[in-house]
Amino acid sequence: MTQHIPARGQICPNCDGHASAAVTLGGRTPAGHLRTITAHCPACHGTGTRHTARRRTVKA
Repeated sequence: MTQHIPARGQICPNCDGHASAAVTLGGRTPAGHLRTITAHCPACHGTGTRHTARRRTVKA
């Protein structure tokens, strides 16, 4: 069966497409789980891609 992958923009040069990361705060909750937060790439806002700039046309 053929899988179609939707076209995406260019990969973000700041995060190389890995836009989100789980960061450990240290310690554990009373239930035993690690305390983590999710950090997103500030350049692409967690999408992993960047959009190309639109070209402006100048009328003569």
